[in-house]
Formats: sequence, structure tokens, C-alpha cells
Amino acid sequence: MAYHLKEIKKGKVGEFSKIKEEIDELLDAQEQGDNILMLCELCDLIGAIELFTLNKYNISIDDLKKFSDKTRAAFVEGKRR
Repeated sequence: MAYHLKEIKKGKVGEFSKIKEEIDELLDAQEQGDNILMLCELCDLIGAIELFTLNKYNISIDDLKKFSDKTRAAFVEGKRR
């Protein structure tokens, strides 16, 4: 038995297509109601994002996290200035 119920197109490591693959797998896991598989796919998604940003833009996952923290703070405060 496979993890996923749907046919999911494989992406290329370091490319945006790999991020899409991981999102599609995450959605499939959610539709199955499989929380453990969802956590695995979230981890895979982080890895795919990390390789994509490093490969394309030389931006680390730590750089993304710093900006994410700023965005979250802006959402909480209700402003982006």
C-alpha cells in the first residue's frame, strides 16, 4: 500500500516543481485525515523550500524564517509598516 491515494507528479529537487509535489502530497494526506503523514509532508515541504531558495536565490531557510517572523508580527499588530 502506498502512502498517497492520488497520483502525484514528481518534481525536480531544487526546483519549484518539488515544492508543488510536496504541497500536493500534503493535501492528499489532509484529505486522508492522516496527521502523521501530514507532519512528514510538512517536513518534506520545508526541505523542498530550503533547496529551492538556496539553489535559485542563495537565501537560507533562516533568512526566510526571519522574514516570516516579521510578517507574523505585522499580522498580529494589524499593520505592515
